[in-house]
Amino acid sequence: MNYECLICQVKALQKRMDKYEIAEEKRNSIVSKAISSLAGIDLDKSFSPEITSNILNELEKESEIKDPYATEKAESNQALLSRYNEFKTKVETSDDKFDTALRYAIAGNIIDFGPTHRFNVDETIERVFQTELAIDDSKALKAEIKKAKTILYLGDNCGEIVMDRLFLETINHPNVIFAVRDQSVLNDATLKEAREVGLHKVATLITNGDNTPSTLLHRVSKEFLEIYRSADLIISKGMGNFEGLMDESDPRLFYLLMIKCPVIGQKVGAEKGDFVVKRSALN
Repeated sequence: MNYECLICQVKALQKRMDKYEIAEEKRNSIVSKAISSLAGIDLDKSFSPEITSNILNELEKESEIKDPYATEKAESNQALLSRYNEFKTKVETSDDKFDTALRYAIAGNIIDFGPTHRFNVDETIERVFQTELAIDDSKALKAEIKKAKTILYLGDNCGEIVMDRLFLETINHPNVIFAVRDQSVLNDATLKEAREVGLHKVATLITNGDNTPSTLLHRVSKEFLEIYRSADLIISKGMGNFEGLMDESDPRLFYLLMIKCPVIGQKVGAEKGDFVVKRSALN
């Protein structure tokens, strides 16, 4: 983990306390405790999403609110679902259905309610069709999809999962397992939101057994880990999942994401705002 991630965590504290409606008289203590815990972190052995989860768990203890992003999750799902037929028509009438659906899936990764992130879905969709992928291992991904008997798809944010459904309908693979978070965290999808957008129609839904906004193999459930290890192909959506898996050297693993911060861009080998399909084995 980079030191800039710690700075980002501190910057996010006020917004997150606002979301959990933390009483003013409790905030000094919470901030002091959080900063003290961050000061003792070994950057070489830590994951930013795990720190996020730990901080959110502490905020939840001081709050009556258990799902502070519930409204944003519902609204982003509904907003994208309302345009689903529009997106699907563009895929079905395109010359390359796979590439079009894949680009929609990557563009969906813009939907994020992180502390410093701002997004415009229409602008991002327009841009994803006008620019080259900064890293483009999509041909290898397509080939692996055709060969794979089982695909594990690691979901990320609400709203975005509507585009994931479109992509999965397009590839029409008979055995896709779609993994979400076990509990509500930020605007990440859980089983509830995955079902709301119809993902159960195109994949078997499971949770990863953890409430971290990522996929951390040392924290996931035994059941999930067995599925992860046995899958022929793993598609990892978004920065959070990338942060948890970026040190894996695994030819089964493909990352699909939009770069939202320069720290991750440096790790991936791309710039902020770039669209990426990257195979882990090529790190």
